[in-house]
Amino acid sequence: MLNRRSLSLSLISISLIPMTGCMTKPLRPVNVDGTYCYRFGRTYRRIRTCTPEPVPTDFAEAEAKRFAPDPTALTVYVIRRRWADTTEIVPITVDDRARVATIPESLVRLRLKPGSHKLSFEWDGRSATTTTAGRDGDIRYVELNGSSWAWGTSFSWGVSAADLALPRAAASKLIADLDLRG
Repeated sequence: MLNRRSLSLSLISISLIPMTGCMTKPLRPVNVDGTYCYRFGRTYRRIRTCTPEPVPTDFAEAEAKRFAPDPTALTVYVIRRRWADTTEIVPITVDDRARVATIPESLVRLRLKPGSHKLSFEWDGRSATTTTAGRDGDIRYVELNGSSWAWGTSFSWGVSAADLALPRAAASKLIADLDLRG
């Protein structure tokens, strides 16, 4: 009886192992020039949206995705990962001085001085601004929500709690890691 039960359990476990590969979509490798491209579609003519600048190294990405607080900075993660997002490049500006071009399924880490900071984007003649604030050692998660439908495309800012933002941030590609404390 015990052998039959063990054999059945083993067969079930072995048959489920290949399914674990379907759980998460792996990130594509970085291009030779250091840029990263998001691909949309499953046909032979996929739509590619690439970062205009090289992305941080794999080591920097692993360090950023620990989501550990920096005791000397306010850390802000900008997440762009929604199921209805478009394939457009949307540049964001931090405090009217630093500019980063975001792509779908991307992540930006900002290390800022404590206080209040303005994040804004401008796309297709429209713009929106949000403010985030904190002290040294704080972490904030801000989402750039994009949606594309037959009747139009739109973007908006959203603020997320850590428990909701972390899974989306961890599954996104780090495309910029900016230290703006100076």
